[in-house]
Amino acid sequence: MNGASREALAAARESLDALTDNTSVDAAKLAEELAAVTALLQREVSLRRVLTDPSQPGEARAELAGRLLRGQVGGETVDLISGMVRSRWSQSRDLVDSVEELANTADLTAAQRSGDLDDVEDELFRFGRIVASDKGLRAALTERSASASAKRQLLHSLLGGKARPATERLITRLVTQPRGRSLEEGLESLSKLAAERRERMVAVVISAVPLSDRQKQRLGAALAKIYGRPMHLNLDVDPTVLGGIAVRVGDEVIDGTISERLEEATRRMAG
Repeated sequence: MNGASREALAAARESLDALTDNTSVDAAKLAEELAAVTALLQREVSLRRVLTDPSQPGEARAELAGRLLRGQVGGETVDLISGMVRSRWSQSRDLVDSVEELANTADLTAAQRSGDLDDVEDELFRFGRIVASDKGLRAALTERSASASAKRQLLHSLLGGKARPATERLITRLVTQPRGRSLEEGLESLSKLAAERRERMVAVVISAVPLSDRQKQRLGAALAKIYGRPMHLNLDVDPTVLGGIAVRVGDEVIDGTISERLEEATRRMAG
C-alpha cells in the first residue's frame, strides 16, 4: 500500500483498537462479520470500486455501505466499514486487504483476551511447518477444484479440539479465501500480525537440538537489543543443520550453523 491507503489503514486500525478496548464487544463475532464483508468485497468488484470512488463524497460512500450492511452485520461492523469507506484509498483492492486485516486482528484480540495469543502464534507456526513437510496435505488444502466446505471439514478434523479456536478460524479463512496468496505467504502474514498485536517481532530459529530455557531467554534478549523491539521466537529443530543456530527475522537471515559453514568452505574450495 502507498499514500492514501496507508493513512486509511492506520485510521482503521485505531478505530478497531478503540472499539475492542471495550470488553463488552465480542471480538470473535466482530472478526466473523468483518470476514464476511471481506468476502463480499472480494466477490463484488463493482461494489468495492463504488465504495472507493474518489469522485464521490466520502459521506455518500459511507451511507451506501450502511444501507447495504445494516441488518446483515452488527452495528460495530457497520460503523467500522462506514468509517473506512469515508477515507481515500489508492486502489480499491487496498480496502479489501484492510478489512481482511481487521478481521484477523479482531480474532487475535479475542485470543489475547482469553490468554491464548502466545499459543495461537505457536500453532500458526507449527501448522506452517506441518504443511511444508506434507506435500499431500498442502495439495489438498490448495487444490482449486476442491470445495471450501471440503477444505473446512479437513481443517476441522486436523485442528478441531487440538488448536485454539482462533487458530482454527484464522487458518480456515486463509485456506478457503486465499485471495491469490500462497498458503505459506498467508501463514507468515498471520504470524507477523500476531506478533505485532503484542508489539513484537518474529524470529524463526532453527537449531540442531532443542534450546534450553536459558538459551531461549538469552537469544530473545540479544535479538531484542539488536532490533530494538520485543522478540517472539518460533523454534524449530532440524538435525541436518548439524550444530549452531540459524535465525530469520523478516527477510534478514543470521546463519551460524555448522552446515552453512561447511557449505561456505566447499564453495571457497571450488572457487
